[in-house]
Amino acid sequence: MTTSKLIQDLREELREKGSEAVRLSTRRFFKEEIQCYGLQSSEVQKIIARSFKQVKGMGKERVFALCEELLLSDYSEEASIAFEWSYRFREEYLPEDMKTFERWLSHYVNNWAKCDILCNHTIGSFVELYPSFLGKLSEWAISPNRWLRRGAAVTLILPARKGLFLKEVFAIADALLTDGDDLVQKGYGWALKEASRVHGEEVFHYILEHRGEMPRTALRYAIEKMPPEMRKEAMKR
Repeated sequence: MTTSKLIQDLREELREKGSEAVRLSTRRFFKEEIQCYGLQSSEVQKIIARSFKQVKGMGKERVFALCEELLLSDYSEEASIAFEWSYRFREEYLPEDMKTFERWLSHYVNNWAKCDILCNHTIGSFVELYPSFLGKLSEWAISPNRWLRRGAAVTLILPARKGLFLKEVFAIADALLTDGDDLVQKGYGWALKEASRVHGEEVFHYILEHRGEMPRTALRYAIEKMPPEMRKEAMKR
């Protein structure tokens, strides 16, 4: 099967399985206009698993080119497929792949869901493999692009859950501390929350030190996993 036929068949399946009810329901989760076929996430995951079997033998470079073609459509389900395909090559990532991932984040991500799928999985795995690239997140944190700023924090979610990169979580939170964008606030609050699973005391003291400047949205996310008495103390101004 040619790659163009593969993409064509994939899009045809997405159109056939899409539902207007799901499409309308999905759009309620976003402030932005989004393009979607209207599939439940469980159905998209089935398509990802099956379709990856068709492409994995092509090699990483050809699959990444297919990912780019899917991303050009702007459809949410196609972005999910692209980002999950790329994640399944995580054991083959090379340092130069960061240019590709950064381009995807800069040019194709235009809502929080795309940002989180790409950054949680693909880029999060990449920085675990190549921590020398953590400095790139500091560049993103001062970008005018809101998705780069959210991505700087969300990339650290899964590593932080394992207890990794606490210093970097705090550095990104510092950079984003007074950001006026609620989706960026939620992003760094989420990173602090995940870091608190392993480093509860350190994150608690960070919050006490910065709660005067930290927006309530970020603060509430950050303290969500803490014991009630810690949450109560953290909410004091």
